[in-house]
Amino acid sequence: MVSPALVLPHEPDDRWQLAKQMGVEDAVIHPLEIGDGRTQWSYDDLQGLDNWLEDAGLRFTVLEGGVPISDRIRLGREGRDEDIAAFKRFLRNCGEVGIPVVCYDWMAGVRWARTAAHVESRGGSYVTEFDIERTRGGPETFPDATQEDLWEGLEYFLREVVPVAEEAGVKLGLHPDDPPRPSLRDIPRIVTSVDAYQRVLDAVDSEHNGITFCQGNFAAMGADIPDAIERFGDRINFVHFRDVEGDADRFVETWHDDGPTDMLAAMRAYEEHVGEDVPMRPDHVPTMAGESNDNPGYHTKGRLFAIGYMRGLREQVLSDG
Repeated sequence: MVSPALVLPHEPDDRWQLAKQMGVEDAVIHPLEIGDGRTQWSYDDLQGLDNWLEDAGLRFTVLEGGVPISDRIRLGREGRDEDIAAFKRFLRNCGEVGIPVVCYDWMAGVRWARTAAHVESRGGSYVTEFDIERTRGGPETFPDATQEDLWEGLEYFLREVVPVAEEAGVKLGLHPDDPPRPSLRDIPRIVTSVDAYQRVLDAVDSEHNGITFCQGNFAAMGADIPDAIERFGDRINFVHFRDVEGDADRFVETWHDDGPTDMLAAMRAYEEHVGEDVPMRPDHVPTMAGESNDNPGYHTKGRLFAIGYMRGLREQVLSDG
């Protein structure tokens, strides 16, 4: 069963009120909404924000971003044990505060990548695009890095931190590489397929070693979305509800109701196969009339549309029995 959630800023504004007006109580805190350059959270930061959200009638459900995982950890470089110790302290802090899910990624160097942000879509709205042909060149960040380095780093990390996550009561959700390509600007990537995710889950068999099922990335992988949801089931700890047109080499984001994926079938699969109250947030929404597009994919009006669409799909699934 999924529960609608929204990315919210770390200080109250009208988006907190709009969430409550839509009946959304689960807050996802993401650095894209922070605006003060923060990349890590202290215990006092987390506890203070949790208190604030609780007073507003919202739940601090997912921390997404600002997660202290260094490229030394990802690539298995010298100093990773010190960095992993810091991550363990961070997990324990999250557990003390009561944050149930932490979303993280395994993209070294270049992270989330788009090559255009003003691609016209329905009614003159704007969506984002990725085109591998527009990413050529650039400095060599990790010229000697290999996929084997990343796999060794990830499996080592999971063996170290999942027991701590279990003790803390915090579920981890690994986000796909975005875009899910074998490399980007000559930096290797590994979290790019259904089979890769199976390897991740097999590395440490625990519900606390789970998936952020970013639906648009699974679509770009060429995965059958309902089948992948069924396959991973209760190891899905967080959902990004979105769709794309294209593949991992070139795609555009779509309106949630206007992409190639059967979103009703996807929602049915979530309701039938994931665990209890898994947070699902709309992701990479279109920029609509009157919005500046200074934060592409994360403006308010598209989120309002997407939450309504998600609720309608879920109501249909539940009414079907």
